[in-house]
Amino acid sequence: MTAEELQQEIDQTRQQLGETVDELAAKTDVKARAKAKAAEAKELTRAKAAEVSGLVRRSPLVQRRWPVALAAGFLVAGSAAVWKWRKK
Repeated sequence: MTAEELQQEIDQTRQQLGETVDELAAKTDVKARAKAKAAEAKELTRAKAAEVSGLVRRSPLVQRRWPVALAAGFLVAGSAAVWKWRKK
């Protein structure tokens, strides 16, 4: 084995060791791992909420009754506005 080949092997071993140390450091970084898990759970929750919301919107029951719900919303909002206006 020549000196050049030996140097290349040493460099390759150093690189592999550096990668191993980086991987171990990432595994021991509990805070970063917890943040990653929380972000993953948050995204999963958003996706599920969007799926359920789409199912509800496409529901025949909701499609028939949305005008009633809209009118009720306006009634509640209007009542709150009148109550706040009278309270002044």
